[in-house]
Amino acid sequence: MKDIYRGSLVRLASQSADVLAKAFANWDRDTEAHRLADSDPAQLWSEKKIKEFIEKDAEKHSQAFRFAIHTLDEDKLIGSVSLWINSWTHSEAWVGIMVGDRNYWSKGYGTDAMKLVAQYGFIELNLRRISLGLHSYNPRALKSYQKAGFQLEGTMRGEGLRDGVRYDSLWMGILREEWLAQQESK
Repeated sequence: MKDIYRGSLVRLASQSADVLAKAFANWDRDTEAHRLADSDPAQLWSEKKIKEFIEKDAEKHSQAFRFAIHTLDEDKLIGSVSLWINSWTHSEAWVGIMVGDRNYWSKGYGTDAMKLVAQYGFIELNLRRISLGLHSYNPRALKSYQKAGFQLEGTMRGEGLRDGVRYDSLWMGILREEWLAQQESK
């Protein structure tokens, strides 16, 4: 049986709230990283406040599966990825990812992590669908998600405002049978 937490570039891991809080406090200083991942205004939080948020969020969303993203070669923490169960009845989840360390952008690390979390969702959680949302001003993410097998399913035109310019929100998804077909074609 293969290691479901290990990809070709990254591994998914558990991480303490202390370590994650320190990393996120550092990554949040990069406003571009924050603005690519979130539509809320960029703001700086202390490590203590981030740690409290992580701990409260874990209690609040007991149906969430959270992973730290570590590089295989250096075992360096570079980001996080999570699956939030939308409905066990319908076997649906939402996924969110952030590669916070910009030294690892556009090098396949995020795509590898998305492939791993999709594998986890379909194999371990027996999901039928995994969905995600992104901003149209993030073409790197769109390309990465497409490489991981996600398909564009819809556009909410002019949904957000960033730097005085309206942008679209994009919705993507991957179905279990699509993911299985990708595995068979490897």
